[in-house]
Amino acid sequence: MNKCMIISSVALGTLIALLSTDVGQAGKVIPQKVRFAPLHIYIDSDNQKLAAHQFELSATKGHVKIVGVEGGEHKAFSEPPYYDPAALAKDRIIIAAFNTSSDLPTGRTRIATLHLQIIGDVEPEYETNLIISSDAEGKELSAKLSLEKGEIK
Repeated sequence: MNKCMIISSVALGTLIALLSTDVGQAGKVIPQKVRFAPLHIYIDSDNQKLAAHQFELSATKGHVKIVGVEGGEHKAFSEPPYYDPAALAKDRIIIAAFNTSSDLPTGRTRIATLHLQIIGDVEPEYETNLIISSDAEGKELSAKLSLEKGEIK
């Protein structure tokens, strides 16, 4: 390993340590609390078959990093959904999925689970925007998006 690589490695390690700490009174460095938690995303399409959806989620309070995206509970949405990686850099995520099979969910169904790294003691709060939800023919549904914090389901 050359001298530049060693210096770069030390600098990167120092930066990571600083990002996960806080400076308290008298300049004492205090490590920040870090935990991991899932955030379940649900759509309720009432009695209509859900074939497609797109939504945006952002943290409005607290400091979170999205470290994983998992599919939903119904087989139509069990694969991890599509998401915009560029949006992740701006502390938000845009997710979309579609399925035009005949076996589609109705009612309240979990469409995704986001795995989060929560940094600090502030409990995160989220803002969501259901951009679109539709049936297999492309007809927009009057669905509702909801979130549930908790254990992996």
